[in-house]
Amino acid sequence: MASIKLKFRPSSVKGKTGILSYQIIHHRLTRLIRTSYQIMPSEWDDFTGSLLIPTQSERRAHLLLIRDQTNWEMTRLKDIINEQERTGVEYTIDDIVASFREIPPVESVFHFMHRCIDKLERQKRGRTAEGYTSTMNSFIQFRNNEDLSFESFDSELMEMYEVYLKEKGLVKNSTSYYMRIWRTVYNLAVEEGYTTDKKPFKRVYTGVDKTVKRAVPFDTIKAIKELDLTLEPQLELAKDIFLFSFYTRGMSFIDMAHLKKSNLQNGILTYSRKKTGQKLTILWEELMQEIVDRYKDDSSEYLLPILRYCDITDRKQYKVKAKQIGRGLNKIGLRLELKAPLTFYVARHSWASIAQDRKVSTDIIREGLGHDNEKTTHIYLASISTSEIDRANQIILSGL
Repeated sequence: MASIKLKFRPSSVKGKTGILSYQIIHHRLTRLIRTSYQIMPSEWDDFTGSLLIPTQSERRAHLLLIRDQTNWEMTRLKDIINEQERTGVEYTIDDIVASFREIPPVESVFHFMHRCIDKLERQKRGRTAEGYTSTMNSFIQFRNNEDLSFESFDSELMEMYEVYLKEKGLVKNSTSYYMRIWRTVYNLAVEEGYTTDKKPFKRVYTGVDKTVKRAVPFDTIKAIKELDLTLEPQLELAKDIFLFSFYTRGMSFIDMAHLKKSNLQNGILTYSRKKTGQKLTILWEELMQEIVDRYKDDSSEYLLPILRYCDITDRKQYKVKAKQIGRGLNKIGLRLELKAPLTFYVARHSWASIAQDRKVSTDIIREGLGHDNEKTTHIYLASISTSEIDRANQIILSGL
């Protein structure tokens, strides 16, 4: 049976790194498979044939990565030999080398995630790519910029990462969002043969908790509208875009950003939802026109002052404005002492809630929101019905 060893060949130049190779011996023939891994002579133990990894060293993370990657490749070589032995068919040392060459090269976690993000961007899935990038950045910070192999990507690591996210102030649904992205990436790495499934997410939360009620009552919408923010133009813009969303039945920020003047024809606003591609029409109201008039810009083809130029900087403009307006809404919410952050989801949920309070049927609310099915609408309305129970309970308790 063939044997395998990890070998180190030092550089002929003193003080330079040497090369690691895999030595295969079969039927008294020897082959060396040269790797791209380079280490210093002081980082190699010739007696045990393994890497020396100091506890305190700038190269510790790099050496751990090399150790994991060589272990993974050595395991693959052993699997190849065991498979050849099981067949009972005579095989040569060149057969082992050829089979090993067919195995995809080892991928580090950081590099693999970057490839996933690049692929999403090429597929024009910008928002998904941003979610993956945010997840990647948080993980890099958690790891102190130290890359790792998928062999070290285990349940203990994920538990530590979850604790790290919670300490950063992320709520349960946010930590779960990051975990679900990593689970997707990990499953893809398993599918592509970079690791075997070690169930790293078995002890972390990957579900979706019932969210805090996002809808605000009509009086709060009215209070937002009546805020005088003329001396704070950025807050006024945030307020107006929020109100425009509410006026247009909870239109999403990305859809508002891409509205063009050509979308408004003969008193009807027509657009397609970026999320679903569904085409919606909205009767144009005076309240909507007031906001558009306030930011009228004849040089722009857009209806609202979110994007200005229709070019390759579209995504960059969008992200800058999204952050700016998001910060503005947060300040408005704090000023009004709202219990939950003010977001465009609030505008959407509030429209649905107020519609229900005014006895609008679920079918009409569904159509207004652009939902594909009634189940989705009931998700929006589920937290609303609890307020009715609360009111009844108050009546009961008041008599005590």
